[in-house]
Amino acid sequence: MPKIKSHSGAKKRFKTTATGKVKHKKPGLRHLLTPGSGSYGRKKRKDGILNKTDTAKVHRMLPYA
Repeated sequence: MPKIKSHSGAKKRFKTTATGKVKHKKPGLRHLLTPGSGSYGRKKRKDGILNKTDTAKVHRMLPYA
């Protein structure tokens, strides 16, 4: 059977942890940062973990991750 291609966009945006969870970068740190508070920006720096439903979708897009 042939190999399955990985989704190019998903490769760039998601990483899988050893336990199978999916990490992603939180949105909202590119521009228009002046009105927000400092704590808002600090919270955005930490990686987020996808929920169960979205994790299943990403695992289908990244079959060998």
